[in-house]
Amino acid sequence: MDTVSLQDRYASANRCFGCGPANDKGLRIKSFPRGDEVVAEFRPEPHHEAYPGAVNGGILGALLDCHSNWAATWALMKARNSAAPPCTVTADFHVVLKRPTPSNAVLTLRAKVVELSGDRAIVEAMVEANGKITATCRGTFVAVKEGHPAYHRW
Repeated sequence: MDTVSLQDRYASANRCFGCGPANDKGLRIKSFPRGDEVVAEFRPEPHHEAYPGAVNGGILGALLDCHSNWAATWALMKARNSAAPPCTVTADFHVVLKRPTPSNAVLTLRAKVVELSGDRAIVEAMVEANGKITATCRGTFVAVKEGHPAYHRW
């Protein structure tokens, strides 16, 4: 089982707010391939709260967006039999906040590619806290080509 996150292995200089290892003020999630999905854990802090005891919905959106993006790039990398992941960006994503997400729990993020074609992946993801799904996401993530501002971000 891999003990180095996808972010640390392939994008150690990335400054993305959600997943960049080089952003000291970011969320700095660490995503790991586990079978047919990508998994991460996140420990919210008080400054991530919307109100006492509940994680802010925007923070949940950022977590789901970045984690899903890494599931997409990992799947595209494997499908292309490449040594490095393509740089991918979010084309769209839709988050459903199902219930308040407790800020005193370790959050488990799970993402799975449900459709892969050409340069894009459709990903379904979720946040789980204390054994309950608190938020879900479905999004489209696209590998960008040279000339796009995010092309060399990994």
